[in-house]
Amino acid sequence: MAQHPHDRHQPAPAVHPVDEKPGPKRLIPAALQHIAAMYAGVVTPPLIMGQAVGLDAAGRTRLIAAGLLIAGCATLLQTLGIRKAVGNRLPFVNAASSAGITPMLAIAETTAKGHQLPAIYGAVMVAGVFCLAVGPFFGRLLRFFPPLVTGVVITLIGVTLMPVPVGWAQGGDKSAPGFGDMKNLALAAFTLLVILLIQRFAKGFGKQVALLLGLVIGTLAALPFGMASLDGLRSAPVAALPTPFAFGPPEFQPAAILSLCIVMLVLMTESAAGMLALGEICDRRCDGATLTRGLRTDGLATLLGPVFGGFATSAFAQNVGVVSLTRVRSRYVVAAAGGTLLVLGAFPVLGAVVSLVPMPVLGGAGIVLFGSIAVSGIRTLAEAGLDDSSNIILVAVSLGAGIIPLAAPTFYAGFPAWAQTVLGSGISAGALVAVLLNLFFHHLGTRRTSRTAVLSAAPSGSGTQIS
Repeated sequence: MAQHPHDRHQPAPAVHPVDEKPGPKRLIPAALQHIAAMYAGVVTPPLIMGQAVGLDAAGRTRLIAAGLLIAGCATLLQTLGIRKAVGNRLPFVNAASSAGITPMLAIAETTAKGHQLPAIYGAVMVAGVFCLAVGPFFGRLLRFFPPLVTGVVITLIGVTLMPVPVGWAQGGDKSAPGFGDMKNLALAAFTLLVILLIQRFAKGFGKQVALLLGLVIGTLAALPFGMASLDGLRSAPVAALPTPFAFGPPEFQPAAILSLCIVMLVLMTESAAGMLALGEICDRRCDGATLTRGLRTDGLATLLGPVFGGFATSAFAQNVGVVSLTRVRSRYVVAAAGGTLLVLGAFPVLGAVVSLVPMPVLGGAGIVLFGSIAVSGIRTLAEAGLDDSSNIILVAVSLGAGIIPLAAPTFYAGFPAWAQTVLGSGISAGALVAVLLNLFFHHLGTRRTSRTAVLSAAPSGSGTQIS
């Protein structure tokens, strides 16, 4: 067919905003915004787990460096991709998720000292394999994880983690000298007040980095009182790559594996939701193939991360918010942020800077961080149809099951060890109950009705199929 004469003079199609390559003047500030939004979340899991298993400052520094390194690699894989096999090629940030903290703490509490991290890493690696196996079919499973279920789980993540910053505010570990002293509580309150004031009066970028500024100002305020130690910074190597299995070879405990696989389903749901949301924000609809490639990246990072000291990897919702807020949709901006995280992970001395932050300062900031996670879950629940009595019962019972380990830590003391690991985590217990009740109320015996509802709720092009 001959080309129309007017078509010869048509300009070449513009580059899609997702594939745009901004110049350094735009790219660097935009990448820094993403790093500022995610940095506290990236270092939170290694900080909490390092403290929980009794690592010294050098060990916590290694964990932080590994977390940054794995986050950088996973984010680069997502944004740049490898052919048509790995990566969703969206401005998507991946890093260790806080959702896995509570189950990992439960594993640490029921495992002998010295075997805690190996048991956790073994379970995380199997969860990565589980993600790789289930990922291609996950579109069909999304109907079992509606906003009712994910809202319950996200709310429980925030609620069950709240004792952690409360302990930090008192000084960290109960055996630490001066635990509960007024000076610790005053420093935590000061840090929280700084964050609130920045949120109230700052604008633009300053408001986005309120948490980071609170940590910096709180640490500087602690220095004159001798509440911040520079020992970790002095002993940390300037540059060093994480050593494979530095904390011991992985151990595979069935109960721990089951607990982390349940959490992995939640993380996959979060990642899928993040990809679908980003697709809408970026005007590039996320289809089934894109979803599969993105979840495959999650699985690879979760499988390989523990080799170097990383944890279960998922989407960072706060960075989806950054894209929505700034309207900078280029995946190369986020790739630059991933590259920066990679560099930070290769220089442990930079990770050691984070370990300088006193526990009370982390406590003041942690109340905001974990409280905001609970708020995200509440917001999800508010949009999930709580005007239906069945949904109210589902949420009420699931939240109750999830809060039992928090309200009564010895409640499951008489149960077998495997049950204590699964049910002792409020997140795992709440998720199990929410999924089962969702099946009971909305799937069993209501096939024809739910079929119509699911078809109408399924995202266009998401790959969801009803058999």
